[in-house]
Amino acid sequence: MIHQETLTKYLAMFIQELSNAGIENVVISPGSRSTPLAMLIAEHPKLNYYINIDERSAAFFALGIAKQTRKPVALLCTSGTAAANYYPAIVEARIARVPLVVLTADRPHELRDIGAPQAINQIHLYGEHVKWFTEMAIPEANEEMFSFVRTTASRAVSIALLEPAGPVHLNFPLREPLIPIIEPSPYADLDDQQSVTVTHGHLMPNENVMLDLSEKLKNTEKGLIICGVLDHPYLQDSIIELAEKLGYPILADPLSQLRSGNFSGDYIIDNYDAILKETQYKEKLKPDVILRFGGMPVSKPLTLFMKSLSDTEHFIVESGNGGWRDPIKKATQMIYCDEALFCNELCKKVNKKENAQWLYMWQHLNNISRSTVIQEIGDINELDEGKVVLELIKGMPENSTLFVGNSMPIRDVDTFFHFNSKKIRVMANRGANGIDGVVSSALGASLYGEPLFLLIGDLSFFHDLNGLLAAKMYQLNITIIVINNNGGGIFHYLPQSSEKKHFEVLFGTPTDLAFEHVVQMYNGNYSKVRNWDDFQQSIEASVETKGLHVIEVPTNREKNVEVHRKMWKHVSMEVDHYLRGDQL
Repeated sequence: MIHQETLTKYLAMFIQELSNAGIENVVISPGSRSTPLAMLIAEHPKLNYYINIDERSAAFFALGIAKQTRKPVALLCTSGTAAANYYPAIVEARIARVPLVVLTADRPHELRDIGAPQAINQIHLYGEHVKWFTEMAIPEANEEMFSFVRTTASRAVSIALLEPAGPVHLNFPLREPLIPIIEPSPYADLDDQQSVTVTHGHLMPNENVMLDLSEKLKNTEKGLIICGVLDHPYLQDSIIELAEKLGYPILADPLSQLRSGNFSGDYIIDNYDAILKETQYKEKLKPDVILRFGGMPVSKPLTLFMKSLSDTEHFIVESGNGGWRDPIKKATQMIYCDEALFCNELCKKVNKKENAQWLYMWQHLNNISRSTVIQEIGDINELDEGKVVLELIKGMPENSTLFVGNSMPIRDVDTFFHFNSKKIRVMANRGANGIDGVVSSALGASLYGEPLFLLIGDLSFFHDLNGLLAAKMYQLNITIIVINNNGGGIFHYLPQSSEKKHFEVLFGTPTDLAFEHVVQMYNGNYSKVRNWDDFQQSIEASVETKGLHVIEVPTNREKNVEVHRKMWKHVSMEVDHYLRGDQL
């Protein structure tokens, strides 16, 4: 009984402090060694907990909740390979800067490395993919140990949140018996326990750096503001105000939250991917300075364009110390500070520019490209992957969330998701860019992001079919649009597509799956569309009714490549015509 009392008080203090530090949601995968933590989490009056049997799915589900809420989420599993199955989502969280607090139960020290069941080496299991790791002490009944466990909980949440945010890992060795005391409530006497409060400030921009930069920008007409993955509330207004002051166009990635909202789109360039793909006149588009915010953009043409700029000054603004998002190695200066404060301070130091020829050129090119793209794709009657995006945005209600799968879907969104005022929040797992766990991440996000639409390819959907169980268990509302080209469509755009002998087996990988049966197994609503009228009717039905909706859009991989290349050729012709005429 003494052991159970100690175990209960020790773990209850830890969980209480997690709650005090801001944890609201916990995702639990069932297991024996994690029993006391799971039971005490379930008993906590302020914590929401979700059971997800498949640990890989559970971790991505937690990741989706954290992305949507912008708050840390805790994860709990038992010992052994259960913890190893968290690995892919932890890698994603680390690179994508998503705060997770990972709790793994473990065998006590005397059962390690002697052949005990379900015992693997969990010390630093996730290596450098977590920001911080600690091995928790075996529960003991003394005040110093209780102080330790409270402090560690608060510290874990704080480190997960500290910019750049990311996952932390706490490993709990626990001895049997594992059943805690839950009657009376272990939290009854903990409401007044001393909490460890951690306050995070905003990193102010260096005054001297800002003065030097403002002087430089005052005399620089040809500048670009490039925004990659960003998801900070209210940052959009600050970036747009800066663009208005400097007269610089904003090349806005679809994940920058700058392509949809209740603000002016005059400075938003959303067709830069098409503009830069094949034009012969990139020299005319060359900026003298780049201000870049957020992660690297999705667009490969934009990445190659930036990489080709040999004498352009490139300023990267990072929200937290220690980040270094410069894979093209073109940074002139890394500026570590809060992005909104950076924009606001710079706006105070520069006057609005009157010479707008540079801006007009980009705006005109954007309009040309957008109208060409819409005309080329709009005229297509058969089901097309790019047109899915245009039709989906048309049918989505205001204040929706769009979660996008990797591979071709995110690239199609980059090309076909144009500026609109619907206030659509766009998310994706663009840390490690994997196609695994996307369904679970979107379902986690749907808890707090209704109505939510997931646009995903058939291989990625197959990768995470287990994730659909969460939709059934918690009656989640989500519309999943599965673009089914029966394989890996993106490989048709890559050099290996010319090697016909082994291409289909190694890269095309057709599966010929009938997804209808899987959707039925999880009590979902399924429809397979034949034309665009079917598609719009299916979207409307999913908006009007609750539950899991899966809309399958069959497409042809080879035909899709032909359509895209024809479209890009026409865009490049129009862009080159304008730039060539502009030169004369």
